[in-house]
Amino acid sequence: MSDASYYVYILASGQHGTLYVGVTNSLERRIAEHKAKEVAGFSKRYDVDRLVWWTSFGEVTEAIAFEKKIKRWRREWKVNLIERDNPHWGDLYPTMMAP
Repeated sequence: MSDASYYVYILASGQHGTLYVGVTNSLERRIAEHKAKEVAGFSKRYDVDRLVWWTSFGEVTEAIAFEKKIKRWRREWKVNLIERDNPHWGDLYPTMMAP
């Protein structure tokens, strides 16, 4: 993790599965909520809880603007973004939480 305060992230239901784009000020807490199915709505309904990509920002306005930008992207562009750093769509959460 970095010293940034805000994060944009992409969750997937599986490799090339359903995608969810979100923004948060606590990536660890937010992903834990998704995994525990505590977040009502899209991610819970479609079982989307695999963290496949994330990036950090120092300003909330930058993070929100980037989240909105990604949400407008074509699916192919999102897939390319994920596969650039995570070609096998592995869950990044366990690694992120390791000491």
